[in-house]
Amino acid sequence: MDWKQLKDTYPKDQDLPVRANRLTALMRVRDCTQYDDIENPFSSEYNGAGEYIPLDQRRPSVRTNLCATVVDESASLVFGEMHWPSLIADEQSVGEVMAALDRECALPAVMIEAVIAGSVGSSALLVEVVDRVPCVSMHDTRYLTPEWDATNALVRVTECYKVKGADLSAQGWKIPADDAQTVFWWRREWGTQECRVYVPTRVADGLPERVDTRRTTQHGLGFVPWVWMANMAQPGTVDGPCTFERAIDTVIECDYLLSQSGRGLKYSADPKLVIKASAGDPAGADGDGGTTGGSASALTLPLDGDAKLLEINGDASGAMLNQYRELRAIVLEQIHGNRAHADKISAAQSGRAMEMMCQSLVWLADRLRLSYGEYGLLALYRMICRFSHALKGGIRIGGQDHVALDDAGLALQWPPYFPSTDPELLQLAQGLATAVASGFMSNETACSIYAAKVGTASPQDEWNRVLDELSDPVLIAKRQAAASAAKTDRKAAGSGSTETRQVTA
Repeated sequence: MDWKQLKDTYPKDQDLPVRANRLTALMRVRDCTQYDDIENPFSSEYNGAGEYIPLDQRRPSVRTNLCATVVDESASLVFGEMHWPSLIADEQSVGEVMAALDRECALPAVMIEAVIAGSVGSSALLVEVVDRVPCVSMHDTRYLTPEWDATNALVRVTECYKVKGADLSAQGWKIPADDAQTVFWWRREWGTQECRVYVPTRVADGLPERVDTRRTTQHGLGFVPWVWMANMAQPGTVDGPCTFERAIDTVIECDYLLSQSGRGLKYSADPKLVIKASAGDPAGADGDGGTTGGSASALTLPLDGDAKLLEINGDASGAMLNQYRELRAIVLEQIHGNRAHADKISAAQSGRAMEMMCQSLVWLADRLRLSYGEYGLLALYRMICRFSHALKGGIRIGGQDHVALDDAGLALQWPPYFPSTDPELLQLAQGLATAVASGFMSNETACSIYAAKVGTASPQDEWNRVLDELSDPVLIAKRQAAASAAKTDRKAAGSGSTETRQVTA
């Protein structure tokens, strides 16, 4: 079975766009539920009528879930706890405000969810303000349709999906009791000046066209409060390429291969006995067409009879495992996964060595940093600044009001993928000190490079602290005293007498 054959077995909603059904199928692979609709378990060889069940109509008993593994690992490298980027701005206060926004809106968790959800093609963030407090939420793009202008700026986002009448009634809509199980269309549009809500209609009556003036709101922001992120694609694209779609066929092959291999090994542990009886004893050794008992039971066969065990040998099992390893390598190569084996790492590796071992995964994370970092998180920060200009009284973050935040110079500074070891940091510090002493580099640049390598949240703040220490007379006196004491110790150590080997012995 390949991906096309498996995908054709999924139910499709003909009322939804083609991209919605495609994204739904890919989401099954991402969520590891692609085989759940297959009724027959892999251990069932025959149905109730005694007919043989082909392998492609059985649910695999082993699922490698390699696609989901690569998606999770890449998302952790982009927005994990040790990989969250710091914000650089012309005004230092803007960076502090956005750091408070990260904590209040739980942006690291939201962005990791956006990367995982967007691996099928796209993800979108809705930015809302309640009592001047911003809220950020991630939404399913299957039911969203974006529109851009010539400058790749969002001008409209339409949300349209099906919902039952009982759910609409719970939200305050006047739905007759007879239509509680009837399916309705729900439609809502965000523009640059308003959020337009339509009166739900039955699916048989077509899409909603009548606007509900009571639920429609005039926000007057001048922009659409959505951040659309296409997976590994440029802004203005609805859906980018799926992270793992190219490897789905091979993953299906791996699942069925391992399932069949496990089935063979189980049969080897309890093989089937075949007895070849003579012509004069057609029923077999026990006269009833079969044998019973365990290893202690003895079989009595005629002189021309024979007995064999149907089982898989070790060579066939080893060949299956070797084939799986090759298929696994192909999958990880296709989707830029981590091909390093943890059991082959004998000792702790440096940050650079770990990066080289996971080079393919790092390349994938680099592309995702553009889609969800530069075009996603940074666009979200700029939108928050625009909110502070558009709302009367500004926005409230961290319990304080902020008005007219300046988005000039906003940029993300990413930490290294793997932390550096102590020898690496020592070597870097010595090299930077040599460059500064030789006049090839300024102290500020050297401080920024070292702070970024260490993983400091803000290299600029670190340089400001260095300047404060250099201007503090108390700290200057302490440093001079420490340097003088170290010089005295070195001089005292060099003035000692030289002893011969005989004396020391």
